[in-house]
Amino acid sequence: MKFKLLILLILFAFQLPAQKYTISGYVKEAGSGEVLIGATVVDKDQPGNGMATNVYGYYSFDLPQGEYTLKASYVGYASKEIKINLTEDKSINFNLEEETSSLEEVVVSATRSDENVSSVKMSTEKLQIERIKSMPALFGEVDIVKSLQLLPGVSTAGEGTSGMFVRGGSSDQNLILLDEATVYNASHLLGFFSVFNPDAVKNVEIYKGGIPAKYGGRISSILDIQMREGNNQEFEASGGIGSISSRLTAEIPVVKDKSSLLLSGRRTYADLFLTFAQDENIRNNTLYFYDFNTKFNYRFSDKDKIFVSGYFGRDNLGFQDLFGFDWGNATVSTRWNHLFNDKLFLNTTMLYSNFDYGFDVNTAGSGFNWNSGLQEYNLKFDFDYFLNNNNTLFFGANAIYHVFAPAEIRSQDSNVQDFNLQNDYAVETALYISNQHTITDKLSMEYGIRYSSFAKVGPDSVSIYAEGQRKRPENEIRTDVYDNGELVKYYGGFEPRLGIRYMMNSKTSLKASYNRMRQYLQVATNATAGFPTDRWIPADYHIKPVIGDQVAIGYFRNLKDNAWEISVEGYYKWLQNVVDFLPGEDVLLNDRIETAVADGIAWSYGAEFMLRKNIGKTTGWLSYTLSRTQRQIEGVASGDPYLARYDKPHDVALVVSHKFSERLSFSGNWVYASGAAVTFPEGRYIMNGQNIPYYDDSKRNTSRMPDFHRMDLGLTYQLKSRWKRYNHEINVSFYNVYNRKNPFSIEFREVNNNDPNFNESQDGPITSTRPAAVKTALFGIIPSVTYNFSFN
Repeated sequence: MKFKLLILLILFAFQLPAQKYTISGYVKEAGSGEVLIGATVVDKDQPGNGMATNVYGYYSFDLPQGEYTLKASYVGYASKEIKINLTEDKSINFNLEEETSSLEEVVVSATRSDENVSSVKMSTEKLQIERIKSMPALFGEVDIVKSLQLLPGVSTAGEGTSGMFVRGGSSDQNLILLDEATVYNASHLLGFFSVFNPDAVKNVEIYKGGIPAKYGGRISSILDIQMREGNNQEFEASGGIGSISSRLTAEIPVVKDKSSLLLSGRRTYADLFLTFAQDENIRNNTLYFYDFNTKFNYRFSDKDKIFVSGYFGRDNLGFQDLFGFDWGNATVSTRWNHLFNDKLFLNTTMLYSNFDYGFDVNTAGSGFNWNSGLQEYNLKFDFDYFLNNNNTLFFGANAIYHVFAPAEIRSQDSNVQDFNLQNDYAVETALYISNQHTITDKLSMEYGIRYSSFAKVGPDSVSIYAEGQRKRPENEIRTDVYDNGELVKYYGGFEPRLGIRYMMNSKTSLKASYNRMRQYLQVATNATAGFPTDRWIPADYHIKPVIGDQVAIGYFRNLKDNAWEISVEGYYKWLQNVVDFLPGEDVLLNDRIETAVADGIAWSYGAEFMLRKNIGKTTGWLSYTLSRTQRQIEGVASGDPYLARYDKPHDVALVVSHKFSERLSFSGNWVYASGAAVTFPEGRYIMNGQNIPYYDDSKRNTSRMPDFHRMDLGLTYQLKSRWKRYNHEINVSFYNVYNRKNPFSIEFREVNNNDPNFNESQDGPITSTRPAAVKTALFGIIPSVTYNFSFN
């Protein structure tokens, strides 16, 4: 008997597992043919068996032989079920139709209803495009980046600017991707608007921490923006006429079910009104920007699809024939999706990105032309391997060739010599692998590693300084010259990534993450807003790459069938090789940038609180961020720790939407933030009869601007239409409703009683000039009206 039991146990231990088959396919929107990112396909009877679609709408998982009911679902769309008898590998595509929700069941989430709890991801936010479009806007221009600034851990650079700081990082520490191509300057009109036209955008996701291994190159955040593909079923057009700009988008089915073309444009027309001015000097001025997005795709089969997309945008500012300033971005993305089999998915991408700016100064006999820019050529291979239901592998490689052209200045005076800063060239490469691993029903992990490298190459000339001496021109001992393609300096290292999620119950989870990032490019600027003239500098012989480490922990809970979300996250970030300016130095025209900067360490920490309501007539969120950001760099602030310019201890955002009826809806935002840390003068001295402010660098950023707060309100009314296929609406918004004079700058200068920017003191009017702090505010209350339309 014992022998028989032993034989049975051995047979049981080594018995072959039940035959499993693979179910795979795409989930798409029925009306347009666009793929749905993050849609779920599961076994209806056992929802734990299934998965979410990737960024190209593809899914794959295994089930044993048998009969099943598969259910595909996506928030805002009607679920679809299919019964199958699984006896072999099957490819099943789902086409989901938009759901007509009742007024009481308005949903604003762009993801599955419990993803914030069930997903391993943390420190990640998605914003639905329809939510962004409903928010009140400056001059009626809806802005994706300004909407992100309402999220916890993301703060604004200041009034009217589109730069953002994420968890204590500077604006250049954010990698901004549009269809995977880098956008180096994401602002229009010197930062008042961002370059992203919401009509052309499909998906917006920002990673503040727990960054997956496939991303690299920046240490604070990844902003991943994906363009729409276009309707491959029928022609569709939409647009709007706003206070300062108009836009138009067309979606054209080139070959029904196989191919589509998206064309989207936006242009301001402030310059058109200048032609009606009575003053001839004003009529000759130039002031406008434009954006143009396009995307073409073609599906050869269920295994092969290509995408070609591009963005082209530019700003032009001009004052008569005396001064002209223009800047812009151009990106091109070419992608090929290929399915080797039901489990292995490849995305091959070739990318081009260009940012340039220039200005002309025309004065009698002494004018000049300035041109500057940078280019990036990128080749990427990204694989998704659906190993089994508990493991999904992601691995790939990419190589980037960088070209930096800091400045080329050509004089209009033949007697003045032209000036050129040395161009820089570099090659950046990376390899990565990661795994999404479901260990048990309660415990899941995402872990991986990335190896990145950066090679500064010639042609180049490098100044070598006396050992142990400060890098100053007087301490230079020789100059080393490198030929074209010759290696100047190499940097590289591993970047581990880890994310853990533990389900306490079906509605509550605890998460933790760690990531190390390397950043090989930095911006040299004294400003915080991110201006077009900022100079990007690569790691080189003297300047090391920035290395950033971040740990984060979080508590996530959903209430009332996922209608409410509560989350608390804490983080700590520490950085090495952070660069800052030495006192009194200039970097814009410095050909030996290492003499103007010094490096050191930085650290930031904070806690983020979020309460969000996703379902119902009233939706929105309340967020609060408590944080601190400091630096310590030898030669700056006497070598003591000091606050970063963008340190903002308190940041609050309230976002509310309410649907009064099927036609009328309301939206409102209120924001509050601590004033930015600044250096105010410690005194003054007189030179040539002028009062000159005196700044003490040992007290860098020890003062603060006044606290910032503002309320915006908006109303949207759906107009009746005689035509069934034509929809239109009117949006009225009020920016800065209670007319708060938030400071854009504070200038220290002499004032008198005729100065309109200076208020009389309590002692009475000023009768003579004296030094004073003068605050400049950009905006009071700004009403705007926008007319939006669409037809198909």
